[in-house]
Amino acid sequence: MKKILLVILLVFIVSGCFVYAIQSKQTVNKGVSDMDKKVLVAYFSATGTTKKVAQNLSKALNCDIYEIKPLQPYTSADLDWTNSKSRSSVEMKDRKSRPEMTSDEISIKDYDTIYLGFPIWWYVAPTIINTFLEKHDFSNKKIVLFATSGGSGFGKTIDNLKPSVSSSAVIVEGDILNNNPSVDELKKWAEKF
Repeated sequence: MKKILLVILLVFIVSGCFVYAIQSKQTVNKGVSDMDKKVLVAYFSATGTTKKVAQNLSKALNCDIYEIKPLQPYTSADLDWTNSKSRSSVEMKDRKSRPEMTSDEISIKDYDTIYLGFPIWWYVAPTIINTFLEKHDFSNKKIVLFATSGGSGFGKTIDNLKPSVSSSAVIVEGDILNNNPSVDELKKWAEKF
């Protein structure tokens, strides 16, 4: 009788180990699916136009949102592109310019994909975007760009941003998203990336 109980006990132990091994293998092979990836929408908006798009995109992706805020907010006079002495004109002429950000912190390491939005200034991203990229570690991250613009495209935006991130970061040119696209439109748009 003791032998039978011992055999039954051994069968249960071996079966349990076998089931555990299969479950462990399935977990390891599963990897990180697209649904498991953490997504962030980060944006800079000087006038509120890009902010509206970023908020709708965050709703479309059901993800976190982060505003890149300059330590010194931009005034209308600062944004006067027709004045060569305005703050934005001076910053954009000096590609090494790095406007300071507020000390609001975000842990980029917690995200796999970052949708990064901004207005186009002088055919590229404002230099505060370089400040943001250089402040954090974007190693092995996917950065999808989106922008608003009064008429120009991305120009050399990617070329200007690449030196600000690790070589393992992937920067993808998204689209100019003017006219405040709806949540549904942005959901379809984001599926491309």
